[in-house]
Amino acid sequence: MRKRITEMIIGVVPVLLIFLAFIGVNILPLVFIGLIVGGLFILAKMRGGIAVGAAQDRRRRKNGPAKLTFAEIGGQESAKQELIEALDFMVRYEEITKFGIRPIKGILLTGPPGTGKTLLAKAAAQYTNSVFVAASGSEFVEMYVGVGASRIRDLFKDARTRAAKENKESAVIFIDEIDVIGGKREGGQQREYDQTLNQLLTEMDGIYTSDTPRILLIAATNRKEMLDNALLRPGRFDRHIQVDLPDKRGRGHILQLHAQNKPLAEHVDLEKVAEETYGFSGAQLESVMNEAAIYAMRESEELITQLHLSLAIDKVMLGEKTDRESTVEEKRRVAVHELGHAVAAEVVSPGSVNQVVLSPRGRALGYVRHNPQDEKYLYTKDYLEGQIIVALAGAAAEEIYYGGRSTGSSNDFEQALNIVQTMMTSGLTSLGIMNMDMMTKEVLMRENSRILDELAAKSKQILIDHSAIFDNSLEILLKEERLSGEQFRCQFSEISNLPA
Repeated sequence: MRKRITEMIIGVVPVLLIFLAFIGVNILPLVFIGLIVGGLFILAKMRGGIAVGAAQDRRRRKNGPAKLTFAEIGGQESAKQELIEALDFMVRYEEITKFGIRPIKGILLTGPPGTGKTLLAKAAAQYTNSVFVAASGSEFVEMYVGVGASRIRDLFKDARTRAAKENKESAVIFIDEIDVIGGKREGGQQREYDQTLNQLLTEMDGIYTSDTPRILLIAATNRKEMLDNALLRPGRFDRHIQVDLPDKRGRGHILQLHAQNKPLAEHVDLEKVAEETYGFSGAQLESVMNEAAIYAMRESEELITQLHLSLAIDKVMLGEKTDRESTVEEKRRVAVHELGHAVAAEVVSPGSVNQVVLSPRGRALGYVRHNPQDEKYLYTKDYLEGQIIVALAGAAAEEIYYGGRSTGSSNDFEQALNIVQTMMTSGLTSLGIMNMDMMTKEVLMRENSRILDELAAKSKQILIDHSAIFDNSLEILLKEERLSGEQFRCQFSEISNLPA
């Protein structure tokens, strides 16, 4: 019916305008008014269509149940335990009311990307037998005033409606990247984000009544420091759970979970892979297993071997191998640079070098892979100085063999500067315990330069003292483009056993 009326208007209006013009009526004002009215009508339709379309897309996306248990999530035992304790307040609702305990309204998951915050939220919905409704912070950002707040209301309304329809007593709403809409409000300015945040705060204040369904809001962010204080206070997000990068045991668990549907060779040692992937997130570990399977498929192998997993680790860390062809001189310079790192690393921490490789991968023209070390959470001054010596050894090797540095040392210098800053903030320098904000820039720069100059000199002296080992290793590396840790350490033992 509406379509027929629209067609009639489109057909009648032009004929009417022509008739009026024919009898001498000035139709320009009518045309002008018609254009304004039509433009406003189209704008309103677009605004409404965007909001309605986005809501419909979200509903379609959220209809699937969250069938994921905590047992299927690896590497986050502490976070899982803390989350389960919080969820028990929701599961044992009748018991907590006897003690007058206020139910938890919100749980905030914080931590680096790829650590499983979304998976934990899905498992929470399964654990509490709740409806799972998910959204991203970017879905509430809109140029039109009031649209973000309206979408917040729709989100909570949708959760209640679905829970009632599915005869469930509770619903879990998950908002990923909540820092997009929950950022700190700036005084004197009224932004669309502020209205969206205000609506979210209002909804959270009214989250719990005596009626069902009960609603729990779970949010995730990797930038907690950016969130508004009104959002973080008790009564809104009552629990703040840190979801950290997995430790060695957690990495092994994650690898085993992702290996269940993959054909692994009998000799594959996932514990060794867990050792070599220090600092990897759950998402990166999943990528390692996936890339290893891809390598096996490329080579038409039926099983995934340890070599495939080793190549996959390199790819996730550094990127895919490239086809860049280096000149002979550039290749030699890269070999000198990487061997500088390797010799210094072996002297500072014997047995630490796994292999030295010349083949370009990602942005790196060559790299040194280190053997897994014991996981550390506290660092001594000696350890940090050793890491700086290793970082500066590449540039030191270039200075010894070429009389100058290259741009290949930029990342090494950045790493060294970051370690120096850590030493300063930890009171491990000659400045002692101090407030960084109270120190002048000149004093900090002078201390920074002193530390780096002293350690650069030590790094260069190490390479000079082991020049014979360096030269022999350089010859092998240039010929084979890969030097294993065993070959490298053989050079140390052979040179050491030569008569003086």
